[in-house]
Amino acid sequence: MKQLRQLSAFSFIFLLLLLGCSHKSNNDIKDSGQELDFTFAFLTDIHLQPELNAVEGFTQAIDSVNKINPDFVITGGDLIMDALGQTYGRSDSLYNLYLETIEKFNMPVYNTMGNHEIFGIYGKSGVNYDHPEYGEKMFESRIGQRYYSFDYKGWHFMILDGIEDTGESRYIGLIDSVQIKWIQEDLSQINAETPIVVSTHIPFITVATQIEEGSLVANRSSTTIANSKEVLELFETHNLKLVLQGHLHFVEEIIVGGTHFITGGAVSSRWWGGRYNGMEEGFVLVKVNGNEFTWEYIDYDWEAEEVDSW
Repeated sequence: MKQLRQLSAFSFIFLLLLLGCSHKSNNDIKDSGQELDFTFAFLTDIHLQPELNAVEGFTQAIDSVNKINPDFVITGGDLIMDALGQTYGRSDSLYNLYLETIEKFNMPVYNTMGNHEIFGIYGKSGVNYDHPEYGEKMFESRIGQRYYSFDYKGWHFMILDGIEDTGESRYIGLIDSVQIKWIQEDLSQINAETPIVVSTHIPFITVATQIEEGSLVANRSSTTIANSKEVLELFETHNLKLVLQGHLHFVEEIIVGGTHFITGGAVSSRWWGGRYNGMEEGFVLVKVNGNEFTWEYIDYDWEAEEVDSW
């Protein structure tokens, strides 16, 4: 996501000090008595490409995850760099590279789609809309479903597609009507007290724009999900504990009504060009204990060569 100009390193560090990098959920429900402890990693904004030593960097991140050995991994989108304005050949090779590289994980990987996975919607790609893998179809044919859910040790996980092709060579953040109906049906099948985790690439809520540009500046349609209020209201009678977000290459935690919205930085930081706003390349590790969780941002010690552009 390139629309946000850089924050100062000081602002980033101040935000971390203000919000903290490790938190405990205080919206607890009664433990059923069953042992539910587990961990998972959230890796977002990987932007895998053959250039800038990105494969080596991502491999080092995978090695770091494997040493920690969480139960599973959730990726937060922008897996490749990129398919929006690229030819079929380039996009095909990037998807193949990503699928080959994630085989190095020692645990299951659940993927979220990001805007950079959408194929050919920019005019410079030279791709027609009738191409069999145009738009989101390439992700679906290579990676899998755009949205889905799974359960793990008493917690319910929902992976959403928060990207919408406007048909005008641009995308916005939006949960479409088909997904809204699916969310309603999915929630109807789980207990109201079941802890829920949602993964979305474009954030539902963020303060990044306000930190950068001023407290009265509105978020752009490509920065946040436009219908986030409508979507979040679907969870009002359920136990939405955690929303994992990406897109902004920014680390933050916002707590609203017991729901934690965590924007998870970036595995690639400055698109494999070094630190971004003082933030190192990294990922989020979540530790679940019963109906509570803690989290931290893990710097996996990648040393990238600083570049001026990407």
